[in-house]
Amino acid sequence: MTGAEVTTPPDASQRASVLTAHVRRRRVVGLVVLLVVLALVVLASIAFGARTIPPVDAWHAVFGAGGGADAEIVRSLRVPRTVLGLVVGLALGLAGALIQGYTRNPLADPGLLGLNSGAAFMAVLAINVFGLGTPSGYVWFALAGSAIAGVAVFAVAALGTRSGTASPLSLALAGAAVTFLLQALTNALVLTDTATLDTYRFWVVGSAAGRGLDVFWDVLPFLAIGVVIALFAGRGLNALSLGEDVARALGVKVGLAKGAGLLAVVLLSGAATAACGPIAFVGLVVPHIARAITGPDQRWLLPYSGLLGAVLLVAADTAGRLIARPGEVQVGITLAICGAPVFIALVRRRKLVTS
Repeated sequence: MTGAEVTTPPDASQRASVLTAHVRRRRVVGLVVLLVVLALVVLASIAFGARTIPPVDAWHAVFGAGGGADAEIVRSLRVPRTVLGLVVGLALGLAGALIQGYTRNPLADPGLLGLNSGAAFMAVLAINVFGLGTPSGYVWFALAGSAIAGVAVFAVAALGTRSGTASPLSLALAGAAVTFLLQALTNALVLTDTATLDTYRFWVVGSAAGRGLDVFWDVLPFLAIGVVIALFAGRGLNALSLGEDVARALGVKVGLAKGAGLLAVVLLSGAATAACGPIAFVGLVVPHIARAITGPDQRWLLPYSGLLGAVLLVAADTAGRLIARPGEVQVGITLAICGAPVFIALVRRRKLVTS
């Protein structure tokens, strides 16, 4: 063929390289967009509520240049509430992605391990026995309860298997058993004392209101350790998704990977529950939204889930203040109202896929 330029199509490796670069670029852009959305949500949380404060005045109040009643509201009430909402949403999003990855159950959430029930039981015990009626007083008891419940679930699940390691099914069954037991004990304590019931009923709905920065500093070390472990767990989770035998062939220490990841779940979910009470649906719904953007790669799914969890919780907390002014709807209720239809849709979609 003289006078004609012969072109050869790119080979498979070149096409794969171009596709990989495109996917990576899309994921990075998505993270940047999420960070911008998170900044806007934080600003809205500080500016809007029972009393609307102009964003410029809120900005000045945060950085110490403003004064007066508005500045006091921002510094003493809204900043601690927003900061706590950020870290709790981040923790619940990461914990949800981790527990779904390790149990290979897309409908799992951190409550599967009985962490919420453990925190509730120990919080009620602290209120009933020691008279600790403030969040900063019983936060340590709630955190200890989450840790104890998590260890109990893992121990019971491991005892029920021949290999001595917890399988997804045994974890679910052990989690249900421990949850029912702790709920029964909690109800027994609550029903015997009216004062305990009054304090407990405000904690159990899940809220970031009424918590100061002292609660944030109490749970921060546990959240920080959990976040670090979670962000390093992505590679091991990717291998485990192919099966334990394949993961071992790829050089992954399966027992260590599972133990570290589930430790991160206990730290993240336990600290979040101790700080704000049991908040449902964040750990369940957020990983599905993140997976629709990032695909199954856990190295990207985990940070996306954390940021989406922070955005969702802070946005829901702000919405709860706006829809019932001058009162408010607690964030646990707001998320339950919004999350229940999403959960039903997820269950429905999985039925359609498997049928």
